[in-house]
Amino acid sequence: MFRNAKLFLPPPRDGSDFKELFKRLAAAGAGRPLDKDGFPAGPWTPELLAEAISQIDSNRTGVDLRTVQLWFQENDKGISAANIRWLARVFGCDDPVATSEWQMELSAAQSRLAAKRREWKRAGSDVALAIPDWARNTTFDDESESLAKLARNTDARGPRRRFSLARRSEALFSRGSPLNLPASVFAGAAALGFLSYITGIHDATYVRADGLVKQVGFLWAPNWTFLFMVLLPLFFVFVTELVVFWKTQGRLKLVTEGDRIGNDDAWAHNVEASSYSYWSVFLICVVFAGLFQWIGVCLIPLMEGAGNYATDWGKLAIVRPEVISVPEEVVFTGLAYLYMCLCFYLFFVGLILLYTVIHDLWIIREASKSRPEVSYQHKVNEAGLRVMRGIFRCTVLGVLIAICMKAQSSYLTSRGENIAAWLVGDMYSALYGGNDVRDGIAYRMPTQYSSLLIVISTCVVFVYGWIRLGVGTRFQVALWKMLAVVALLVAGYLLIDAFAGFSILLGVGVLLAIYGLIDPGFGKGERES
Repeated sequence: MFRNAKLFLPPPRDGSDFKELFKRLAAAGAGRPLDKDGFPAGPWTPELLAEAISQIDSNRTGVDLRTVQLWFQENDKGISAANIRWLARVFGCDDPVATSEWQMELSAAQSRLAAKRREWKRAGSDVALAIPDWARNTTFDDESESLAKLARNTDARGPRRRFSLARRSEALFSRGSPLNLPASVFAGAAALGFLSYITGIHDATYVRADGLVKQVGFLWAPNWTFLFMVLLPLFFVFVTELVVFWKTQGRLKLVTEGDRIGNDDAWAHNVEASSYSYWSVFLICVVFAGLFQWIGVCLIPLMEGAGNYATDWGKLAIVRPEVISVPEEVVFTGLAYLYMCLCFYLFFVGLILLYTVIHDLWIIREASKSRPEVSYQHKVNEAGLRVMRGIFRCTVLGVLIAICMKAQSSYLTSRGENIAAWLVGDMYSALYGGNDVRDGIAYRMPTQYSSLLIVISTCVVFVYGWIRLGVGTRFQVALWKMLAVVALLVAGYLLIDAFAGFSILLGVGVLLAIYGLIDPGFGKGERES
């Protein structure tokens, strides 16, 4: 039979397992295009089949040649649910009805293979104990050699995957040591601090037009020191911990045994599904928040010697050229903004990965409703609570990052001599009365908008997780506490410099946030609920 100019074989429904079924179909060349004379083109090879699957339009991640080669070999390796879909497309000759039939047949064959594998393990447990050590070593050596040859063949003949920003970005969080990314961010901030010492802008003041002596040193700016040395590295630590847990432990406990073989492929497919989001975030962070903002906020004012922006360390050369020259300032601010935009790109990558984990867990939980076992549902709830704890920690850190940005921006326009004195003075004026340190000069403050974007993005991920994973669980008390802390912290952010005494509300929110970072369950709430 032929469909869409390809050789079509109907599902046999003869009770074969996946290995038996796949061997017959590959030998017959099911799904291969006809040659120019109208005859079948011959059997499938691993290379041809991998290329055919990778060329399916809706398959953005493709398939690894090594995975396809394992299907051809005599082993107990099966096929993941994601790859069943693509293989059914090939055997179904891109016909919707035939593809659906083949998907059901391949799923059933995979289930039969999994059942046989369990029987083999039970039957072979006693036999394995009787195998001599030399025989085991020989087996492992042969397997290692074959795997090495397989890797060489993959490099030599396999179809090369196209560049994927999503996969590369996800790899920064899930591969290698979990210390790599936080340490790199900290090292970049430390390097900028050393450069500020060298250029002399680490601790600098200037006299404003109203006669106020204002501290604008680089090391006095929490949005460039505390943010990149403490908050952002901690954010990356928690994101990395959660992604690695879900990818290597949490997901494996919840998927079926047949899907565990393709766990990495399924996760990679979920990551790749958000590829447009990664590119959009990269464009916004690097081009707009990085390049355009640097040109508008730093480069043009430095070149023209004036601007409608508050003076800070990035424009100190305008008012104090004896401290730093304009060319030095241009180079330093360029490096700082490049570092900043890359760090915030990674920050938003972390948020995308958190969303991916939430969505993946929600899909698995929805599918698990057909499994009413108490033990399985307990695993689902435990995984959901652990994910929400990680999401909460990351949300708290995201809002704290935005608070640092808005606080520094508001301080520059206020009458405070330095940011610490400004906050203490605001608290004092609310408790005992006195001069209102909020009165200042009106400037354009693009950082206010940037910080608002961070708060909105972070809270959207948290609320999405709270809705998807929180409703209907038995951990409602802990989740409501998390929501209350986030709401208080966001309120503190929004009310910065809005009234005398805002620092009191902000301080209470920050203290609760710090406690939440240490104990996201807030005591025994999650066990009592």
